[in-house]
Formats: sequence, C-alpha cells, structure tokens
Amino acid sequence: MIKRFYLISIIASSILFLNGIESASDSIFRYTDRVHPEIANTNMVVSQNKLATEVGFQILKQGGNAVDAATAMGFTLAVVLPRAGNLGGGGFMLIYDSSEKKVSTIDYRSAAPKAAKSEMFLTESGVIRYGYLVTAVPGSVAGLLKAHINYGRLSLQEVMQPSIELASNGFKVTYDLHQALNFGKISMLKDNESKKKFYNYKKQALSPDSWLSQPELAKTLKVISRKGKDGFYKGRIAQLISKASSRNGGLITEQDLASYRARERVAIETDYRGYKVVTMPPTASGGLVLLQTLNILENFNLKEFGHNSANSIHILSESMKRAFADRTRYHGDPDYFPVPISKLISKVYSKKRSLTINLKKVTPSKEIFPADIIVLDESPDTTHFSVIDSEGNAVSNTYTLGSSFGSGVTIPGTGFLLNNQMRNFSHLYGKSDEVSLSTSTANRLQPGKRMISTQTPTMVFNPKGDLFMILGSPGGGGIPNIVTQVISNIIDHEMGYAEAVISPRINQRLGGKLELETGFSLDTIKLLTSKGHEPVQAPSMGSVQAIFVEEPFIYGVSDTRRPGATAKGETNLK
Repeated sequence: MIKRFYLISIIASSILFLNGIESASDSIFRYTDRVHPEIANTNMVVSQNKLATEVGFQILKQGGNAVDAATAMGFTLAVVLPRAGNLGGGGFMLIYDSSEKKVSTIDYRSAAPKAAKSEMFLTESGVIRYGYLVTAVPGSVAGLLKAHINYGRLSLQEVMQPSIELASNGFKVTYDLHQALNFGKISMLKDNESKKKFYNYKKQALSPDSWLSQPELAKTLKVISRKGKDGFYKGRIAQLISKASSRNGGLITEQDLASYRARERVAIETDYRGYKVVTMPPTASGGLVLLQTLNILENFNLKEFGHNSANSIHILSESMKRAFADRTRYHGDPDYFPVPISKLISKVYSKKRSLTINLKKVTPSKEIFPADIIVLDESPDTTHFSVIDSEGNAVSNTYTLGSSFGSGVTIPGTGFLLNNQMRNFSHLYGKSDEVSLSTSTANRLQPGKRMISTQTPTMVFNPKGDLFMILGSPGGGGIPNIVTQVISNIIDHEMGYAEAVISPRINQRLGGKLELETGFSLDTIKLLTSKGHEPVQAPSMGSVQAIFVEEPFIYGVSDTRRPGATAKGETNLK
C-alpha cells in the first residue's frame, strides 16, 4: 500500500512538472532567463537617465505621442546628462508611423563650418581633441524641432516645459555624473565657463547629492520653446555662439548657424532570416556597417554553433572586419559623395564576402583591405533612447557631443556645451598614398559637410511585418557591432529580451584586436587564440536602450552597463 502511494505521488509530481514546462511559454516572464525586462501593454520609454525616462513617460500620459516624448527627452537629457545629452551636438532619429506603417528618418548630424580646413586640426601628436577649434555647427535643436513639427501632437511649450523646469529648479547630482565630471576635467577645466558651472573653486567636481541648477540653460530652452529653430540658429543665441567662437579660435559663424538644416533621408534596410532590419543611412555609417555585418552573418548557422561559442565569436569578428573595411573607402555624407548603398548591402556581395571567411583561422586585416589601418578616434560617450506610444508609433534616437562633454566648451550666456566632432573627418586626405579611413575621399573635410558617424538607431520588424524591436546604443566605433549582437541574440539564439541586451559582448574593428567584455570563459579565449585572434579585455561596451513588442505586451530593457538607465511603461489591463 505504501509503495503504491509513493508510486502515485511520483507520477503526480511528474505530471505537474511536465505541465509546468508546457505552461512556461505562456508565462509573462521567461523564468529560464537570469534577468528580466520591464513589462507594459500600453507604451514604453527607455533611456540612459531616470529623469529623462520619467519625462518621456509623463508626456505620453499627457496625451503626447512618441515624437512628443522623444522631443521632450532630447531636451531633458541636455540638462540631466550633460556628457552626452545636448543642444550643441547632433544625431539621428528613426520615426515609425503606425498608421502608414512607414519609417522616416532625420539626419541632424553636426556640420563643418565653411571656413574649416584639415590643416587647422592636425598637430604632431595627432588631431586636436578639445577647445573651440574642433566644434562643428550643432544639429540637435534643428533635428528635435523638425521631428516635432512634422510628427508631434502637443505644443512645443508643453514638451519643453519639463526640461526648462529641471534646468531652472535643478536636480540632485548622481554618482555617475560626479564620476563623469572627474573624467571630464581633461577638457572642462580648460574652459572658464565649464569650470565655473561644474566645479568648485578647488577644481573639484560637483559632489553626489549636491544640487545642480542651470539658469542660463533654462533661459536658452525658454527661447527655443517660444521661437523654435530661429531662437537657436538666429538672433541672440547664434550671436553668442559666433562671438565666443571668434574670440577663442573657433570657426562657427552666424551664417553657418543660419544655413544649417536637418535632413530627411531614406531609411535603409535588409532582410535577416525573415526579419526586416531598418536603420539610418549615411551620414550615419553605422547603419551600413550593421546591415553589411548581418548580411554576412546570414550565411552561417550561428544557432548551431551556440551563443558566444568560440566559433560564433570568430564568425562575428570576421564579419565585422569586412563591414568596417568598406567603411574606410565608401562611407561619407551623401550630399557630397555618392555612397554605393545598394551595392554594399547587396546579398550577392555579402555572400562573396562570407566566402572569404576561414572558419579555422583569422584573416589578417591587410588581406581584407590592403592598407595600413588607422582607426578614427570615436568616443563611446553618446546616448540613445527608444519610445513607443499607445498607438504603436515609435522613435529610435541616438545623439552625441562626441567625446564626453564634447569639446569641453560651454558658450557664455547660454549654459550648453558644444561638440568636438570636427576631429572625425578624414584629415589626412591628400596627405598620404595609403588607403584608410583617415585618408578617405568619401569622408574628407568640405565646407558644410557632415562627418560620418557610427551611430545606429534601428528598428526590426517580424516576418509578419509588425514592429518588433526599437533599439540603439552609445559606444563609439563599436555601436553597430553592439546592435548586431543584440539582434543576433534574439533572432539566432532565441534569447530572452533582457538577456539578449545584458549578455557579454565583443568588439572587432579592422586592424584592431578582438575586444571582449568580462564574462567569457578562459576555454573560449584559448580557442579564439588558437584561431589567430588576439583577445584583450575591454571596458563595458555601450548601453543599449531597447523596446521589444510581442503582443499583447511591450518589453523595455535598459542596459545596466550605464548607471541610471531606466525603462518605464504603462499597463492598462481590464
């Protein structure tokens, strides 16, 4: 009798266990995962800063759409994340209109002043990094306002009010901002306005939990909210920028500012294993690198090799190198150079590229692109945010000052920092016979031209044509590689959304060593070394702010690689 009781108990337990496995796929959370996303069913906002996320969320609650929220977040990040959020930089935005099922883009990359010449930026120790000389004409204000004018629902005053209040009333300095200011001393202490604003008389950075109010920045934001684009690119603010530049060896004039325009471009896309991947075209060369890398990867069965196995990493690395090789020759501002986009993302071309990959050993960079490889200095200090509203409209936006705090220059009387993007042109063009990114014809400096960028705001649509992913990241030259890995983690390896974002990453560029985050086993590293890689441990890579849509839920993932990143959405279940 006792034996029969135990047998029945075992059978009952087994049935319950099997039923648990069968029902797991219906669970809101995937409990096989180690980390989990934020979940909502109405909207979602994800950014690198808690205050900016809250602003975007509140704008949606006020009846604003995704573009209203994005505009508000763009201006808010200029207040609360000064190392990357900005008025004085530039970036790129994807906008999805759910009613038309169409993705539009805005290119608001910084542009070269008309007086700029490459000789001005070259020294014996390399390209100048900081100060007024390396500031390009800022595009952020034009880009955010263009998005709002074309697609916004609320008034400009409504979407800008949160940023004005945060600048005027202030906010608590986070430990993250304190640390960033310590790092930023290299450029900021050289500028009197920046030093006065962010440091005390002992040249110490604002301490954690101290209060940062920015009255001059608040005044600038108020002018923009009342006068729109002309409030920044003409009139008093434009005069202050031009005057400060002239007095301190800079090149930006009132004419440069008045002539700046944010550009609408045609989004580029590819099919990756049945999913449509849509991203920014040049000047955002990161989009081309992303699509080329995915097209090459599609020729290999990464799922069979396994996530972050030595073979998968090897194929990722070799694919990334080939995509970056084409960047050295063909990527530039399409208003100045005929970028062969269709040829570069052709499946036939990518197949040929994939056939040059040896699965057992590394292909030397010089065999992929026969030249001395010089990599441009692209800072990881950028920021990205993603938004989706209750109607399914979405925004994927990446923008930057260049280096952390850009040029280190704060324009007197305005409260905002300027970028240092002039260093990202190919300033050795015409000065060497070698073929490399630093000598690129496509990216050579010309008046009014925009320098290429690896920023890669992206959207992915599932095989049914529904919006599935909204994502992007900071990370300098590694941005397209970061976005590639998240997409591959989801599509190839069927990982949970949060795990796909948090998993350890690699970075490989042409001519560089294989960079690995922490989290890879010694056995994997040994296998990679045996294939000819030179693995090196690198700092954390990027900060993906992603949204995943899988009816009936929306999943928000804020990358823990940057402190303060937050996702927030509204749930309205009945």
